[in-house]
Amino acid sequence: MSQNLSTTPPIAVKIPQVTTIHDISLIDNYSWLRGKEKPEVIEYLNAENAFTETVMHDTKPLQEVLYNELRGRIKEADQTAPDRLDDYFYYSRTEEGKQYTIYCRKLESLDAPEEIILDVNVLAEGNPFFTLGTLKVSPNHQLLAYSYDLDGSERYKIVVKEIASNILYSDKLEDTSGSVVWLNDNKTFIYNLLDEAFRSYKVLRHILGSEQIDDRLLLHENDESFSIGIDKSKDNSIILVGLESSTTSEFYFAEADSNCDALTLFAPRIHEIEYQIDSANGKFYIKTNENAKNFKLMSVSMDNFSHSNWEELIPHRLETTIESFEVFNDYLVAKETTSGLEQFRVQDLSNNKVRYINFPEQTYSISHGKNFMPNAKEFRLGYSSPITPPSAIDYDFVSGKISTVKQTEIPTYKKENYEAKRLFVIASDGIRIPLTIIMKKGTELNGKNPLYLYGYGSYGISMTDGFSSKIVSLLDRGVIYAIAHIRGGSEMGEEWHDAGKMLNKKNTFTDFIACAEFLIQNKYTAPKLIAVEGRSAGGLLMGAVTNMRPDLFAIVVAGVPFVDMMNTMLDATLPLTIGEYEEWGNPNEKLYFDYMLSYSPYENVESKAYPHILALAGLSDPRVSYWEPAKWIAKIREKRTDNNTIILKTNMDSGHFGASGRFDYLKEIAFQYAFVLKMFGITK
Repeated sequence: MSQNLSTTPPIAVKIPQVTTIHDISLIDNYSWLRGKEKPEVIEYLNAENAFTETVMHDTKPLQEVLYNELRGRIKEADQTAPDRLDDYFYYSRTEEGKQYTIYCRKLESLDAPEEIILDVNVLAEGNPFFTLGTLKVSPNHQLLAYSYDLDGSERYKIVVKEIASNILYSDKLEDTSGSVVWLNDNKTFIYNLLDEAFRSYKVLRHILGSEQIDDRLLLHENDESFSIGIDKSKDNSIILVGLESSTTSEFYFAEADSNCDALTLFAPRIHEIEYQIDSANGKFYIKTNENAKNFKLMSVSMDNFSHSNWEELIPHRLETTIESFEVFNDYLVAKETTSGLEQFRVQDLSNNKVRYINFPEQTYSISHGKNFMPNAKEFRLGYSSPITPPSAIDYDFVSGKISTVKQTEIPTYKKENYEAKRLFVIASDGIRIPLTIIMKKGTELNGKNPLYLYGYGSYGISMTDGFSSKIVSLLDRGVIYAIAHIRGGSEMGEEWHDAGKMLNKKNTFTDFIACAEFLIQNKYTAPKLIAVEGRSAGGLLMGAVTNMRPDLFAIVVAGVPFVDMMNTMLDATLPLTIGEYEEWGNPNEKLYFDYMLSYSPYENVESKAYPHILALAGLSDPRVSYWEPAKWIAKIREKRTDNNTIILKTNMDSGHFGASGRFDYLKEIAFQYAFVLKMFGITK
């Protein structure tokens, strides 16, 4: 970021570009900001950063205090719970003062000498940005394939090294998604290539020592609405290749002991039928939404896996969604959601008896651990809540007992000082919207509390109620933190997603507004004391609700916000656009064009008063291009009738997810929180 200070915001010149479609002309005065190779664009972004630096200059001491608080809640020298894989225990650790993770293992015993398999600090040295993609050990545990990204573009390079000698092979694969799956011969793996639109569109087989140009093409997906993912079954018997759009799936497989010269189709794609597969015990296990909106689980022999032979293991239920599953030799574990609450369902495959794992808190978040061993007698899971730090927990399949293997230590944090609760808000159409509230115990609900409201509501992604040590810095300053579980996610099942996408998208925005109004009516806060945040598609939410109800919010934080919807969705050359048609609609069809235009944040900026706004961008962002927030801020400055603070900060060294180092990332959070606290009038 430029260190020059500027006391006035830059004025973006207006160069109209007209796009006419469906007899409607869209006038874009700031389209010239697209193109980071143009000197005038970089000059403008630097000018915005310089103005932001001026505005935030008086918060430098507060930023330093916040950064020290945030960093002080990290146990800098720490270690994960070890995970057993064959004869090795794998784990990662961090060291005091170092930004990145060190990956390690021990042979046969936790008392054995430590072997470092990859020190990311060494790899990242000298690079302003470094992200590790995947890290995969070969089946014989002698080789390590890993991928990395140096600019935030999410185009990963894959390399391989011998673990014992630390010698890097000459192989270097470019333009990949970062994923690697080893075959069982320990010299061959498959990977994905990305096209110009950032879509994983090819699967190739690579043999160590060969050139990338000679890699065998196994699959080429021509439909631009589909992307490819790769995986391996828990029992290491098959390679899995999944092709998925927003609504449709198709899987291929190959025996991991083979040369993988070709892939076998499991079941052909059928529009709006989704499925995923895994294998164990000579069977395929299939999660599918065929005649099952919230999914059901089926199984079939690997010898004859035609659809007619599929048998039901877990039926479809109207009130419960199957989110994911994993299969062991003797047990099946499915993660389910009922009424917005996650749970693990454990089924004994010998007698089909079912148990659920119970958790003690009103609201929480759970996840699958790294359960590498199909013959495991325990199931490793992750658990946290808004006030309980993350824990690695083992569930004993036989006794049903749970034991905490490790709980993340949060220095200076005292759980007993805080409380969390889950409430329901009645939306404008009568639907009950889950709302999570986190605050210091003893907070008086008098309508005078500053409040920070977070939302997302897209792609069926659920905002789970996990722990965040970052928000403690807000809570300790009397700020109430809330999460609106609005339609467009999947917190309340697949219908929840459908009710917040395509021609129902406005439900996402009105749900968020209803949550804010509920918090005001129940005296948690007041309109001029509400800060709201959303990132990426949540930034679309921020742009829409800011246009709809600017009177309801004092402060808006829009991280890498998808605010230039019409121009992006009308440009099929941009990353992700075509694949997004099934989430937002295709604007080349007038029905969807009219609906999208009615809420697209950039087109709906008007001459009126806007809240304080902080927009954040990443110059190399492949998901939401930096010019979207840049154009949005320029247009708001042109149109607004207020004198509120409106700033744009572009990270010139990163992409969609911001800074890569664990401490550099905290500086970005400290900056963001300092902006919010300054606008609230909280200076310490």
